[in-house]
Amino acid sequence: MGTYQFHREVTATLAASPGVLFPLLDDPSRLAAHMGKRSAMLAWGMIHTETDELRGQAVGSVIRMSGNVLGMSLRLEEAVVERVPQHHKTWETLGEPRLLVIGSYRMGFDFAPGGHRTRLRVWIDYNLPSAKGQRWLGRLFGHSYADWCVRKMLQAATQAANGAHR
Repeated sequence: MGTYQFHREVTATLAASPGVLFPLLDDPSRLAAHMGKRSAMLAWGMIHTETDELRGQAVGSVIRMSGNVLGMSLRLEEAVVERVPQHHKTWETLGEPRLLVIGSYRMGFDFAPGGHRTRLRVWIDYNLPSAKGQRWLGRLFGHSYADWCVRKMLQAATQAANGAHR
C-alpha cells in the first residue's frame, strides 16, 4: 500500500441491502463497464478489462486493463487487497500504470447499512502520472477523470440496484 496525493469520493443512499449490492459491485467487468464504452472522457477511446481465474473476486486476484486513447497504448494491472463481502472491497495498481492523467491508485467501495437502505461510498486515492511529460495532463485533468470514475461506478451501482428490485 502506498501513499497517495489525492482523494475523490462519492456517496449515495440506495434502496437495496449490502447483500444485494455487493455481488453487483464485486464484478470488475461490470464495475469498469464505463471504460469499455467510447466516451468524451476517454477521448473516444476504450479500455478492455480482463481478470484472472479468481475473476477479481478474491484478495490477491489480478485485474488487467488495456486499450488505446488518443493513439496511445494504455495498460495497468491492479490487485484486490481487501474484500469483506457485504462490507467493503479495495484494489490497487501493481507497479506503475501506463495512463494519461492519473498514476498509481487505490480504489474501493464500502457500505453502511441502515434498515432497507444502504449508504454506498465509492472512492479513489491516486497520484499524478510519474512521467514528467504527463504530469501536466494530470494536473489539468486528473481530478475530473477521478471524479468521473467514481461517479460512473456509483451510477452503475444505482442502476444495478434498481434492476435488482424490478
